[in-house]
Amino acid sequence: MAVNLADFIGCWRVEREIAHGDGSRGRFTGTAEWVPGDEGADYVERGVLEVGGGAFQAERSYRWGPGLDVYFEDGRFFHAVPPEGGEAAHWCDPDQYDVTYDFTRWPEWTARWQVRGPRKDYVMTSRYAPLVG
Repeated sequence: MAVNLADFIGCWRVEREIAHGDGSRGRFTGTAEWVPGDEGADYVERGVLEVGGGAFQAERSYRWGPGLDVYFEDGRFFHAVPPEGGEAAHWCDPDQYDVTYDFTRWPEWTARWQVRGPRKDYVMTSRYAPLVG
């Protein structure tokens, strides 16, 4: 299935597992919302991050362009989401971020990030499902 920006608009449940190279694990549970705006949509994610024996409120935001280009809050390009799923990458010196999007069970979908480098070593798998009601 090929997706476009309109397919993401709305609220989603997100569950994320984080597996660090040292064997430690983390978990995020919350919501993700794509809100339409001029030339794209704002993505805002809110929830609880459990890591290192503690639980913390967490939030992050991105800007998605109409062609599924994703930008950081400060306007820097992050990566492009492949409309039919597949791979994308981002180099954040000195670490490499590789993602695989899987839309085969749409509207449920996943994004799996593998991050490697001298500062970071983890796999982060996010599962999204539309919120109903």
